[in-house]
Amino acid sequence: MTGSDDEESLAETFWAVARRLRHQSKRTLEPWEINPGHARALAVLTRHGAVRLSTLAEHLHIAPRSATEVVDGLAERGLVERRPDPVDRRATLVALTGEGERVGEAIRVARAAEAERFFGALDPADRDELTRILRRLRDD
Repeated sequence: MTGSDDEESLAETFWAVARRLRHQSKRTLEPWEINPGHARALAVLTRHGAVRLSTLAEHLHIAPRSATEVVDGLAERGLVERRPDPVDRRATLVALTGEGERVGEAIRVARAAEAERFFGALDPADRDELTRILRRLRDD
């Protein structure tokens, strides 16, 4: 470590790594011309299946109005569709289309490869320790 590295705070180092991950994630999503928010919505719908807009907003930790904008953008691309909720016909579900399933899976595979490249410099014990620490910070 050089002198300047010693002076970098933990928070500065963390944000530098987070910035690098964000830039790498944007590059990974470029082939699908999709933004990270849309990719997160696809991942939620892949994991949970068709959900109400309010449920999607909760999973994404965004306001329902913002979730509407995300769904509108995905619907324009033919990746999701709105359907009546069979349990409550007044409610609407958001569901992946076949194309949405295909794109969501392709993004999942690309992101897994991206994570492997990014974290590949760490040995398995370091990865496990980093995962443990980050989960603890996330859950506190």
